[in-house]
Amino acid sequence: MAKPKPDVITCSECTQYNCHRHDKIYPNVCATTDLAADERAEIAALYAGDSLDGLINRVAAEVEGTYYCKINRIEETIAFARRIGAKLLGIATCVGLAAETKILVDILRTAGFSTRTAICKVGSIDKSEVGLAEELKIRPGFEASCNPVLQARVLNRHKTDLNIVMGLCVGHDSLFYRHSQAPVTTLVVKDRVLGHNPVAGLYTAKSYNRRLLDPDAMAKL
Repeated sequence: MAKPKPDVITCSECTQYNCHRHDKIYPNVCATTDLAADERAEIAALYAGDSLDGLINRVAAEVEGTYYCKINRIEETIAFARRIGAKLLGIATCVGLAAETKILVDILRTAGFSTRTAICKVGSIDKSEVGLAEELKIRPGFEASCNPVLQARVLNRHKTDLNIVMGLCVGHDSLFYRHSQAPVTTLVVKDRVLGHNPVAGLYTAKSYNRRLLDPDAMAKL
């Protein structure tokens, strides 16, 4: 099967990654070398400054360096939240992960945080009300629409310091990120088929999930 040709050369086509260690050479087309000096300096100053962006970037790097391959993502989230001074953590959860969210709440409270949770079906708006045809529901009859905008608003009203996404649907997570006033980190990404581990699809794209590289199969989605 022929590999599709890119229409633009970007980082996914790179074989050097000199930007990582400065131990190779930059390719002819490169987002790093194309960067204007003043923009690079502006971004470096942003990260070095006292703004929330600078704090988040430095703390993320600190947690990575301090705990590299030593702690799991839950522990990293706690370490990150603590270092940015977060006290009240919001959780935007899928109803399908309500049980897991209860465990997460216990863990976060054990670590000394206060929590507020907003479940995806908050507001209980039938999918028909938002224009979805009955035949496109999972089951006919009342079926509540996911409500990521209201999830964000609920957590905004609680004035959370950091919000955590627990398995929101593809696209619904996008809406939550757009409307959350607090910074957002993701703990769980939804993948109903792969046990919420979508990278497994990448690892098996040339074997068990080879349909992912089949143009005809992808055209049907």
